[in-house]
Amino acid sequence: MAKNDYYQILGIAKSANEREIKKAYKRLAMKFHPDRNPGDKLAESKFKEVKEAYEVLIDTNKRASYDQYGHAAFENSTNSNSADFSDIFGDVFGDIFGNNRQRTSRGADLRYNIELTLEEVVKGITKEIYIPTLVECKICKGQGIKQGKKPQTCSTCRGVGQIQMRQGFFTVQQTCPNCHGRGSFIKDPCNICHGHGRIEKSKTLSVKIPSGVDNGDRIRLTGEGEAGRNGAPAGDLYVQVSIKKHAIFEREDNNLYCEVPISFVMAALGGEIEVPTLNGRVKLKIPAETQTGKLFRIRSRGVKSIRSGIFGDLLCKVVVETPIKLNDKQKRLLRELEYSFGGPTGDYNSPRSKSFFDGVKKFFDGLTS
Repeated sequence: MAKNDYYQILGIAKSANEREIKKAYKRLAMKFHPDRNPGDKLAESKFKEVKEAYEVLIDTNKRASYDQYGHAAFENSTNSNSADFSDIFGDVFGDIFGNNRQRTSRGADLRYNIELTLEEVVKGITKEIYIPTLVECKICKGQGIKQGKKPQTCSTCRGVGQIQMRQGFFTVQQTCPNCHGRGSFIKDPCNICHGHGRIEKSKTLSVKIPSGVDNGDRIRLTGEGEAGRNGAPAGDLYVQVSIKKHAIFEREDNNLYCEVPISFVMAALGGEIEVPTLNGRVKLKIPAETQTGKLFRIRSRGVKSIRSGIFGDLLCKVVVETPIKLNDKQKRLLRELEYSFGGPTGDYNSPRSKSFFDGVKKFFDGLTS
């Protein structure tokens, strides 16, 4: 069966440099790696094909021979250079697939959801949280072995934790199926952790919440996740922040918004009112003839940016409130006031009303013409 072109397999041009070859190989190997496609024979076949193409094209001499003679250049070759592949594979993928025993046994990361009030976010606070997790067994120091005893070396991998499998003229390094990468067996397990090296325990941590955090922000506590196996490093704890809905303020980035109701008398004549902030009250001047929906900005009364340290603003939207439960005298005075304006569509005192009704009249006139 004819083999596919190595350049086409990696999806690169014949002029591709070393960096482009490695990049293409890394992308395809991640896609078809057996660890990511368990039991998928087609993916396994593609993975082998990608490895073969990479091994040839990354080697200057082999690539030159391939460019000149094609696949025929390697029909009678031996496996003398096949051992080099495990080193290449390790260089490119060592931090991805974890062909290192210590990496595979690192403790799991944990997540803790914490809900804060807006006041706590603005000021910053230290919170105590309670975390159930796996911690290192203090009796065996995470080794899982009874005191005074030693683990037995795995006879399959001879303590290495990995074995080499020959596939054609390649040698692929894999985790030992007998000891699962540990390189040894525990014949006499610890009585406390029963050979696991870890025990279930809950711990209390103090978490410093900096001023200015927002919904969805995460705080990482390094090494506070689950303990690793066999003395490997612990994972991390991620504290996920959510902020409770506030009765008065809404937050957008580092700005705060609130609605401030005012009477129509104040809206017409102007005045001064007190508005709340998260740091006390401030006075806000309302100019005469203020319309509902007008936005007033109070500088530096918002939330402190966690990155720049600069405070956002407080934006107050005034809403002109219509009075309710009027008595007869109040109604009579309002009618007199309306009459003094020239009726509901007074030209001088209600310019927006006049403009609106003029537009309505033109609209209907257009329909009848």
